Amino acid sequence: MIVRLFSLAVIGWCLGFVAFMMMLPPPLEGSTTDAIVVPTGGPGRIDRGLEMLRTHQAKRMLVTGVGPGVRPADLARTYKVRQSLFTCCVDLGADAVDTRSNAEETVRWVQSHRYRSIRLVTSDWHLPRARMELGAAIGPHVVVLGDGVPSQPRLGTLVNEYNKLLLRRVALWVGIGTP
Repeated sequence: MIVRLFSLAVIGWCLGFVAFMMMLPPPLEGSTTDAIVVPTGGPGRIDRGLEMLRTHQAKRMLVTGVGPGVRPADLARTYKVRQSLFTCCVDLGADAVDTRSNAEETVRWVQSHRYRSIRLVTSDWHLPRARMELGAAIGPHVVVLGDGVPSQPRLGTLVNEYNKLLLRRVALWVGIGTP
């Protein structure tokens, strides 16, 4: 009996993992939102957010999880964009250290600006969990659209992220760590 249950759990995990890998979210095209939120941590994320800002897909952008001491001028130089774009339209959040605290930092920023829709720009493999965390923290009154930045993660990264997604989903279902 225990072996059968364990086998069913393993088969369920494997099928879910295959679905997770096959359904990695693509870049979002043709949607305008009030704001853009970009958690740091993966290549192409900030580039994608800046491109969406430059093409007027949103009014303002938050880069959440920025390291201590990083200034807008540093990022403008690194990403080869005008300092004026950072001055007018980009906020840096340095309070977050993980996906959950990215969501908490984002909620405070969204509430302070009274935004009703945001584009969450992150790596395709990270987007399901980041969107779940943000959705749980921000509630139903703000629309969160996912914008996956294509990547080529290692298998270990995908397995780790899938396990985090499952564990966090269960935690939210039972009310552990909810805002």
